Amino acid sequence: MVHIDVKKVGRIPDGGGWRAHGRGSPEAKAVDRAKKGARTGYTYLHSAIDGHTRLAYTEALPDERATTAVAFLNRARAWFAAHGIVKIERIVTDNGACYRSHAFAEAMRESQHRRTKPYTPKHNGKVERYNRILGEELLYAQAWRSEQERFNAVMAWNAHYNYHRPHGAHNGLPPASATHLRVNNVLASYN
Repeated sequence: MVHIDVKKVGRIPDGGGWRAHGRGSPEAKAVDRAKKGARTGYTYLHSAIDGHTRLAYTEALPDERATTAVAFLNRARAWFAAHGIVKIERIVTDNGACYRSHAFAEAMRESQHRRTKPYTPKHNGKVERYNRILGEELLYAQAWRSEQERFNAVMAWNAHYNYHRPHGAHNGLPPASATHLRVNNVLASYN
């Protein structure tokens, strides 16, 4: 079973925003003036978590449309297959528009699609908890100076989460320890 969700986070203006410089600082005011009329928008962190191993795959993508979710699902399947998870019996999502689309239903292939009860995030708890850990340990743990800097950090943190960070579900071992492949080269999974 794989749990999938999207976390919407505000884009970081070049040079950093108010978190980097402090509210009301001259630098933060300059960033605010520079973005008048131009919307910074959002970055959407699409994440997939395997329910047994707790391996996580995350990508920062520009939107949460159905075509983006389908492409993410296909890449997540390939990533999980490279880690020995070749058959996904069920995929659990919330009721977002991208997951209700015909394109996503076709992309499910042999997997069953389970949707959570509306307004009940605990039904997709594994990925919701992962999103909380992601926010606490990475997204809001420091001030970022650009969107690219944060994007690079997300990729590095995902490798840390899968291969180095202790996990309670595996007696203090990282999620990758639960796969039968026992991937040793961290960078091999990102090539």
